[in-house]
Amino acid sequence: MQLDPDARRGLSLISIPFAFSILLLAAPLMILLAMSVWTQDFLTLDRTPTLDNFVEAWTDPIYRTLMLRSLKISIIVTLVTVCLAYPAAYYMSFVAPNNRKALLIFLITIPFWTSYLMRIFLWKVILGFNGVINGSLMGLGLIDQPLDFILYNQLAVVVTLSHAWLPFAVLPIFVVMEKVNRAYLEAAQDLGDTPFWRFIRITLPLSMPGVVAATLIVFVPTIGDYVTPKLVGGPSGLMIANMIEVQFKNANNAPLGAALALSALLLVTSVAGIFVWLNRRYLTSEGAA
Repeated sequence: MQLDPDARRGLSLISIPFAFSILLLAAPLMILLAMSVWTQDFLTLDRTPTLDNFVEAWTDPIYRTLMLRSLKISIIVTLVTVCLAYPAAYYMSFVAPNNRKALLIFLITIPFWTSYLMRIFLWKVILGFNGVINGSLMGLGLIDQPLDFILYNQLAVVVTLSHAWLPFAVLPIFVVMEKVNRAYLEAAQDLGDTPFWRFIRITLPLSMPGVVAATLIVFVPTIGDYVTPKLVGGPSGLMIANMIEVQFKNANNAPLGAALALSALLLVTSVAGIFVWLNRRYLTSEGAA
């Protein structure tokens, strides 16, 4: 069949991205799926298909606890990050002068200049037993001995991850807010709307796509983070990704690790899908109103 020039040009444009998607996304997932239905006993790999790994992943109390803890920490980190990012993005878009916006964006990106690991170690210094917070509180006479509950727990993981992902949440919300038509706000003001109701009826609904993008950008990768929980989480702050690492390395049980990884992926996809669906319902109801 002879293709017209436009069709050939279209195929040439999508062929390379499609090949990269297959090579870098679909192929690893298929390999992971195939591995998850195998079994391994030390160095012996049995390729007989079985669902025992998934049954163990969802019924074993340890794995279930880590899965739910990872989901809880990721949701808290997402809520904290988006709640901090939204006012910052609002100030940058609606309050800051136009000649200052480029500077503010530049300041937001400064954390990207340092290594992710360096930022984690800096938080260890800040939250440590003899760290900045404890040293400052003891120097002011507010406490007699260092606080031992601010490091090596879930709180430390939440604080570190929220700081690490905050710039990623600010930027998409700011970009969407910049596209909000200011004429809508002026019209609402002329009709007697207060600043609060202008925000509720106009700014918030129109900025929700940015909030959705920021939520997904933060939530999806945090549930799979294993470096931060390992360095600042302690035993009570470990997440499912740490157990996946153990299965692939120390336990030498790659099939179970693959099953845990796919289970976490399914959990993330389900929660993200529900959030996007609820957001679409919200926007639809706002539009109808």
